[in-house]
Amino acid sequence: MWRCALSPLLRYPTVDELGARAAALVARHPQEARLRRAGTSRAGTPLWLLSVGHGTGQALVVAGPHANEPVGGATVLRLAERALADPALTTGADATWNLLLCLDPDGLRRNEGWLHGPYTLGGYFRNFFRPGFLEQPEWLPDGAAAAALPETRALLDLQDELRPFFQCSLHGVDVGGGFVELTRDLPGIAQRVAHTAARLAIPRELGPYDTLYWPRLGPAVYRIPPPAPGDLAAAITEAAVESTWYHPHRHGTVTAVVEAPMWGVAAVEEAGPSPDRVGVLRTVSRALRHDARILELLLTRIRPQVAAAEDAARLLAPVEDYLLVCPGLADAWDPDVPDGVRPLPPLGAAHLAALRIAGRRLALRTAGLLHQLVTRAGADPAGVLPELDRLIDLWCADYRDGCGARWIPVARQVEYQSRVVLAAFELAGRHAPARSRSGEPGWGSQAAVPMHRE
Repeated sequence: MWRCALSPLLRYPTVDELGARAAALVARHPQEARLRRAGTSRAGTPLWLLSVGHGTGQALVVAGPHANEPVGGATVLRLAERALADPALTTGADATWNLLLCLDPDGLRRNEGWLHGPYTLGGYFRNFFRPGFLEQPEWLPDGAAAAALPETRALLDLQDELRPFFQCSLHGVDVGGGFVELTRDLPGIAQRVAHTAARLAIPRELGPYDTLYWPRLGPAVYRIPPPAPGDLAAAITEAAVESTWYHPHRHGTVTAVVEAPMWGVAAVEEAGPSPDRVGVLRTVSRALRHDARILELLLTRIRPQVAAAEDAARLLAPVEDYLLVCPGLADAWDPDVPDGVRPLPPLGAAHLAALRIAGRRLALRTAGLLHQLVTRAGADPAGVLPELDRLIDLWCADYRDGCGARWIPVARQVEYQSRVVLAAFELAGRHAPARSRSGEPGWGSQAAVPMHRE
């Protein structure tokens, strides 16, 4: 039986398993659950929307916006089960849950080499795939009107159709800790995140690389700034462009980006200053610069032999994105390089741990993609595979032994992420608009959404 053999709480579900599990839920609950195609991916895969409940207030939860972050698919299935089992989340809140099973199913399929485990850092990075920046469906670098990816257009259409009071984008941190990013403040969310993280032994990331320049709303909770023009490098490293996170803002939507870690690192939760801020920054920046130079040389050797290989362009795009940003980041973090246009903010121990992880992440992702390029080409005339294997093993060992990265079971990742989503849903309901789209008293005129106990 699918539930026993393929439970998303034991391991990450594939694209096909997500669809099968959602269809089974609808078959068991035909009055409360519905499944429809919200769009089609570039490769022709359906983008399935699972809806639970019949309330006026619309909640939209988006799983799988980043291809290498599969926890969201398991989380939306868990949320559907919770909403079907607890009327307080639907009838009691006058809400409908709209759960997009996977925004980038084509990218998720490319990660199936590691989805089923065993979950090791080396296995993950050797099978890692995430498309280049311009092929990631949440970003709108040229604005919503110019969005070309069918996955992006499907999500924009859903947002404009539903006008959700609450939108949640489900993400996964490969190495680090959990945190939340918001387009509007949700007072009380930091305390709820802290409680959930403590109960489930999930480290909170108190200084994420993603939010280095963003306002802090509370421990592990950050405010997403409004989109602003910027170059591609800034967009890749800071999400400093228009996105589907902000697109429904005009409808009064609050968007929560909920990050759940795969390998947890306790150091990202260390409050207070570092005893050697300058020394750590010098080490991290020089390591990134050194690693990037090695990878650029390997790419130069690899490129002639892989140029005609299947999917070479798709694998090369993120490699070039990562190598593009490495020199600028190394300079920005280096205390021996004069401050540029945007100097570093004050950095505590948690920030420095996150920067160390981020630098290694860029190198490991690049090395893993280069490894795939060579193996898919079917030959290695340049003799680079042994060197790539050595580098991947060395850098994974640094994560494991130097940073203390420890695997968090899938069931615990999913429980953490689903509890944080439910907390944000409750708090968003308290601050929702007081009238429905028709202008008549609606879901927002009620008392606060009933608190959902863990």
